[in-house]
Amino acid sequence: MGRITEDLIRRNAEHNDCIIFSLEELSLHQQEIERLEHIDKWCRDLKILYLQNNLIGKIENVSKLKKLEYLNLALNNIEKIENLEAGCEGLTKLDLTVNFIGELSSVKTLQHNIHLKELFLMGNPCADFDGYRQFVVATLQQLKWLDGREIERSERIQALQDFPVVEQQIREQEKAYCLKRAKDKEETQRKLQEEENEGEKEGRHTGFDGRWYTDIGATLPSSEESKDDVQAPEIQEGECKKKKLDNGEDDLEFWNKPSLYTPESRLETLRHMEKQRKDQEKLSEKKKKVKPPRVLISENGRALNVNEPKLDFSLRDDEKRNQIVLDLAVYRYMDTSLIDVDVQPTYVRVMVKGKPFQLVLPAEVKPDSSSARRAQTTGHLVVYMPKVGEVITGCQGMSKPVKSTADSSREQTDKRSQQMERLEVDPSKRAFPDVANIVQEKRHTPRRVQAEPKIMPSEEDPDFEDNPEVPPLI
Repeated sequence: MGRITEDLIRRNAEHNDCIIFSLEELSLHQQEIERLEHIDKWCRDLKILYLQNNLIGKIENVSKLKKLEYLNLALNNIEKIENLEAGCEGLTKLDLTVNFIGELSSVKTLQHNIHLKELFLMGNPCADFDGYRQFVVATLQQLKWLDGREIERSERIQALQDFPVVEQQIREQEKAYCLKRAKDKEETQRKLQEEENEGEKEGRHTGFDGRWYTDIGATLPSSEESKDDVQAPEIQEGECKKKKLDNGEDDLEFWNKPSLYTPESRLETLRHMEKQRKDQEKLSEKKKKVKPPRVLISENGRALNVNEPKLDFSLRDDEKRNQIVLDLAVYRYMDTSLIDVDVQPTYVRVMVKGKPFQLVLPAEVKPDSSSARRAQTTGHLVVYMPKVGEVITGCQGMSKPVKSTADSSREQTDKRSQQMERLEVDPSKRAFPDVANIVQEKRHTPRRVQAEPKIMPSEEDPDFEDNPEVPPLI
């Protein structure tokens, strides 16, 4: 049963940023809704409301929609026009196409909707009554259009003149329809009761696996039988096919069975479709259970290579680090919690979303020292598995033999002769040549013409005078 929920309204209110209290237009068509509820409390500003192609049986809970202008209830199970006169004063268009309205006199309740201009009643039982159009035109004088046809002024005058006679005809036809409708309801109720009784009998005599038992406790299959069922998927698959054929025959019989077009028949069709869908889901679940589990270890204990998730991978032997590296192309955006890695001495197993990837290793590894990580760019899973055994590098493990003094001195001279002698360079100096001084290393002072030496007068010279005010010559 479909119900109007807050989540349903929000999902259909994307054009209003999922805000429901200020909604002006709402479409809830084809939602299998059986009852009209909650909308008048949550969406009081609605102007347009689409509820066509549902299973609504009664017009209700719309009295608070004061701003409602257009209401579409086509293809539902409505049998009477009601509950629109109290609160929907602004209603201008009402669509009740293809419903089950047989009480044509119920249109009188729309006389209070003074702004109603368009009404659609085609496809209802009342639309087949003699004098149907004249009755509606005379009853609802505010109407401008009926069933998509404009109401002429002359047509309304004629309908008002013939109204007493037409009203009497409509009442008689309504009475006959109501009697027929009551008989149809009784017949439908009786058939429904018979089907329920048959279902109870089947439930009383059948076990959980579909077999017939007189005493469930005495004859239920043992654990060995159930184990045999698991080990024989072909038998279960045959039973599934048989049930599918039986369901197909029942489905064909249901659709070929003649039935009246009534609200009950629409509901019965819906229930049948729901039952069919549930049976299909059960069959698919059984098929999943029938599928045998993937064999990862053979009977003799040998691990098998399995790639059920169908992922690309590469396995390389890193001799430098003495380890085996597995690069598994896991989906980039898959969550790491969905990956489970199990490293064993002879094989590695990776569960990706429940699907096993298993690979036999070319050498024995150390599970305790192994590690795994995800690549940040590609999302690949990289597993590092150190190999068992010591690493042999150079001659570190070999013992040095005892040599004589002569041999050692000879080896030292040979080593010296083999070594290249290089000039020592002061590390404080620059390692590259000084380009500025590459040509001229010594600075030569420019030659100057030497002046002739002056003859300083001595104190013994008779012409010498010592003036104390004159500073001494340097």
